[in-house]
Formats: sequence, C-alpha cells, structure tokens
Amino acid sequence: MESTTQSKTSWLELLGSNNWEGLLDPFDINLRNLILRCGDFCQATYDAFNNDKNSKYAGSSRYGKKSFFHKVMLQPSPDDYQVAAFIYATAKVSVPEAFFLHSLSREAWDRESNWIGYIATTSDEVSKTLGRREIYVVWRGTSRDFEWINVLGAINASAEPLLSQKTIGLLKAGAADNSSSSDSDEDEAVPKVMQGWLTIYTSDDPNSAFTKVSARTQVLTTIKQLVDKYKDEEVSVILTGHSLGASLSILAAFDLAENGITVPIAAFVFGSPQVGNQVFNDRLSQFPNVKILHIRNKIDLIPLYPSRLLGYVDSGVQFEIDTRKSGSLKNSTNTGDWHNLQGMLHVVAGWNGADGEFELKVERSLSLVNKSSEFLKDEFLIPGSWWIEKNKGMILNEKGEWVLEPPDEEDIPVPENTE
Repeated sequence: MESTTQSKTSWLELLGSNNWEGLLDPFDINLRNLILRCGDFCQATYDAFNNDKNSKYAGSSRYGKKSFFHKVMLQPSPDDYQVAAFIYATAKVSVPEAFFLHSLSREAWDRESNWIGYIATTSDEVSKTLGRREIYVVWRGTSRDFEWINVLGAINASAEPLLSQKTIGLLKAGAADNSSSSDSDEDEAVPKVMQGWLTIYTSDDPNSAFTKVSARTQVLTTIKQLVDKYKDEEVSVILTGHSLGASLSILAAFDLAENGITVPIAAFVFGSPQVGNQVFNDRLSQFPNVKILHIRNKIDLIPLYPSRLLGYVDSGVQFEIDTRKSGSLKNSTNTGDWHNLQGMLHVVAGWNGADGEFELKVERSLSLVNKSSEFLKDEFLIPGSWWIEKNKGMILNEKGEWVLEPPDEEDIPVPENTE
C-alpha cells in the first residue's frame, strides 16, 4: 500500500488549483484518499436515509447530527468530522420515490420534505493538524431505481434564480447595449440548467417546518455562517454527491461562488448527469476559486443524460475510470451496477490508469462493494445489499409485541434554525 506521505501535493492543488494536471495519471495518493473520503461521505447519506414507508420517520435521516458519523460507521475515525447542519428539500414537481419518499403513517414527521444531505466540518483537532478548516456539503443521490431520470425530464430553465444582482445587471446592460439584439439573443446569453435539478434545489414549502426555506437557502446561509465563524483560519468548501446528488453539488458550487463565497470551492462528484448548457459552463469556469472533478465509470449511462443533442454539456474535469478493470467485480449487464457508488470507489482505490494494471493502493474493504448491490463475484461469499437495520427496525416491546423501534431522542428530526 502507498503511504500518504509520498506526495508533496499542496492542498490547493488537491482542490484543483491546476485542474488536477499531473495528479490523475499517475494517480496522486493524497488525491485518491480525498476522493475516497468524499465517496464515503456520499455513502453515508444512503446508509442513514430512512426508506421504510411504514415508519413515521420515512424520508428523514435515521441518525441525528451528534452521533451521525459514529452510527454510519465512518472509517477510519468518525471523530474527525462534525455535522454542522442537515439539509432538507421539497419539490414542486412529481418526483418518484427513488428520491422523495413519504411515510404511510398519519403521524408522519413531515409530508412535504425529505432529508437530502448534510454540511460537516473537520473537528478542531483535525483542523489544527491540517492547518485549515474543511467544510463539506454532501448531497444525497437516488436509489438504484432509475425511474427518476424520465420523470424529471430534460427541460432546461434559466439559472437566473441563482444569479447575483450584479450578474443580472450585466446581462441586462449587455442586451441594452446591443440595440439590434432580439429576445432570442438575450435569452441565449442566460445560463440554463435542467429544470428538475433547479426545482429540487430552489423549492420551498410553507407547510413544512423543514423547508420553509429552500435547500439552496439552507446551504447558502450555513456556508456563509461557517466561513465567517472560521474567518481567522484557512477555509475550503468541498461539495460532493453521487448521481442526482452530484448534479446538485455542481449547481451549489456555482451558486456559492456566484453569490459571494470567495474561499476555494471544489466539487468531487460521482456519476453525475449533465447539469447545464455551454453558457452555464462558461460562467462556471469564470470563477477562479471553483473547480469540479467528475469521477465517472466509462460504461455508466447516467452521465450521458440529458445529452448534448438537447444542448447540455459536461461540467468540470472528467476523470474516467472503468469498473471492468477489477477482477473482483462481476461482468454485469445491470446498468445499476455500472452506476453503483461503491463499485466506483473500489475501482478508485485500485486505479492505475487506463493502461495500468488494477491494484489496490489503499486499504479498503472489498465487502463495501456489496453494501447496496450484488456487484461482487459470488466467490467472495459476501451477501448482497447487506447494509440494513437489524430486523428491519422491529423490536419486541414490553407487551411482547413486535413493533418498529422509535428513534433515540437525539435522532428525531428537528427543523434547522435558518433564521
């Protein structure tokens, strides 16, 4: 196994200050570990999500902020990070249960919203050791059901709700200066993003105590508070997500920079669908403090959606890996396996370039691959989709009846203070 002390790569380079030139092939060990850490943060959103419709807490996080990293069993040290806030989202569109889930109980914790991620920071001790404070924004993705792809559709929408007043003024001034411009010309100068991503990111619901303000406002408010809180330290913001969560990460990275966050911002995303048009990407590339690294499986179909034919383009630096390089994975024809997060993380751990031999360079349990899939070869004797609540959360109560176990008091969903 490689040592993390072998590389002298600066933390700014790891966050893409040079667009990761020279760090992907050969694959820098510190960058490899950073990508794996981001992937583990993403996996935590799947592990913590309550997807049992029978529970009155369906659609929430099973675990509260205080013990979150311990209960998802983050390795190697759950004490290295602390959750600063949970993120909740709603949507004014029809979104399938692969993403938004609601309880069947009449006592449901919330009928309008779902838990969609969290914001965490390095602990004081780790920050002191690193010489900087890392802030992570982690977005939950979808289950292996790809129905959401077709339901959300590929319609694009103006990104104006994310633009600062300064940018809007410049766009209007540019249109006014060009007296010969048509409405069509003016429209083409506005960044556009997929409407489904934008709706989930910007929707609020006055009927919900958790989304009286949108996921966007929750993130912007919390990040600005944290950047101010740690203003005497070196600070960076890292966004990460898988699948739909990856798209939200890119959208949020753009939004943070557009609206005044000037510290280094990096997004490490996995299997991301396309987010916006060329104008959006051009605007995104104008922010010197924002960098995006997209880790994608060569045979995964999701990153091809919605497609260039509809005007969408890939965002950021594309880091293509290939799950077929690992001898431990099945020769699967299941598109869900091609898109599986743990399958990609396994390959990241052993990736040595498209022409290199697959060989694990960091210690990582092979069993993680089957956490929510059956992608490992049968010879390893690891059960498929093994991360589940014991007895599906059923316990024997004092009356001798089997009932769903209520969450610990600290794990009961509580609205965030976004005032």
